[in-house]
Amino acid sequence: MKFFTKKRVVLFLLFIFPLLFYLVLSSGINNFAKLPIVTKNIADISLIDSTQSVQFKGNISVVCFLGEDIESIKGAVFNLNQKIYKPFYGFKNFQVIAIYPKNKIKEVDALQKEVGAFTNMLKWKFVASSKEEIKALYDSFNTNEPLNNLQTTKAFIIDKEVNLRGRTDDGDAEDGKLFGYNMRSVAILKDKMKDDVKVLLAEYRLALKKNDADREI
Repeated sequence: MKFFTKKRVVLFLLFIFPLLFYLVLSSGINNFAKLPIVTKNIADISLIDSTQSVQFKGNISVVCFLGEDIESIKGAVFNLNQKIYKPFYGFKNFQVIAIYPKNKIKEVDALQKEVGAFTNMLKWKFVASSKEEIKALYDSFNTNEPLNNLQTTKAFIIDKEVNLRGRTDDGDAEDGKLFGYNMRSVAILKDKMKDDVKVLLAEYRLALKKNDADREI
């Protein structure tokens, strides 16, 4: 028992323990299953946002395209609001962006009021743009599905570095690649998209802890 002297215990706590903690933390970060990047360096929404108030860079963004027929996608938007927006809107730098053509401002205003009747809309961002700009932004996602009347029922996850995140081993997707998540399916939002947003949030949280640990050593 003489080995565990007071001096040695103090030395352990001051020097050895922090080093072990760092090694364990670094190992955990390196082995952590990150959410795959399915398209790198997409266009930032700031390029088509005339208000210059919304951007992908520096944010974790969930993006949807409302298209020409707002009524037809309303149910999907409500699903996204309930299953994805509400669980995560309290996280810093999280936002949901809905993109729509400029000629649908009145219909989208009505949609916002319906969603806002039972939701804190702080992190909902609605961006109106031209048909050409909307199509150009979507094309930069390089997905395996085209827009239909500037609309898709898929919601997309964009990381802080403006990359499209998704899955590369999804059993239900062509070639295993899942670019977007079907907003009409509550099961997909709840079982796939919600889990993937959690993974991305955890990825950034662990990276922050690693940076803090690096500064302490």
